[in-house]
Amino acid sequence: MKCLPVGDSALTLEFGDEINYEINNIIRVFNKKIKSLNIDGIVETVPSFKALLIYYNPEKLFFSEAKEIVTDLLKTIDVKHNKVRKVIEIPVCYDEEFGKDLDFVSQYTKLSKEEIIKLHSSKEYLIYMLGFLPGFAYLGGMDERLITPRLKNPRLKLEAGAVGIGGEQTGIYPLASPGGWRIIGRTPIKPYDSNRNRAILYEAGDYIKFKPISKKDYYKIKDLVENGIYECNVVEGSA
Repeated sequence: MKCLPVGDSALTLEFGDEINYEINNIIRVFNKKIKSLNIDGIVETVPSFKALLIYYNPEKLFFSEAKEIVTDLLKTIDVKHNKVRKVIEIPVCYDEEFGKDLDFVSQYTKLSKEEIIKLHSSKEYLIYMLGFLPGFAYLGGMDERLITPRLKNPRLKLEAGAVGIGGEQTGIYPLASPGGWRIIGRTPIKPYDSNRNRAILYEAGDYIKFKPISKKDYYKIKDLVENGIYECNVVEGSA
């Protein structure tokens, strides 16, 4: 593990060079530990795939002091206690109306649309981190057979809920935004909703599983979501 300064008010802890579950799990457990302690002088933490950025108040802590606090605290964590597995089921309609790039993905991967949908919806994807947009989850675990290059020229606007593939990753666009991933479907749920008590539906460490639905069910669920009476199926158990 490396501890490096980032300007005069932050440091980063680098836990390795690879993106894997073990490293990311340490980061998530440690991040929760820091946040739970409300350490005087520690302002904010930002977890990522393989590092943890920690902002501190330079009027209260020098870099050396902040480094000592976090490195000593790191020795006390027990990743074995982070064994609860939470899987959130996300309904997705893969109809051509929503999956504007299904044809391209099929041609590129040499898989039928039915095979793409089956492969994409059969996995439980670990959320490594959130970023880019509020509620945009960076997922790990996509089947290698679905790997497809991003668009050379990103679209200026994608609809909220668009589900896409970008290289080795898959994910959901939580808000209408520009985007360069290949879109294969859309979910009627809102990963991010500022009107909810919990604005973001999930957090790093949760798992997402996509559930194929028909176009009819898409609009039915969409109406329920708009009226605030739809809840995603959530399964919790041991990791």
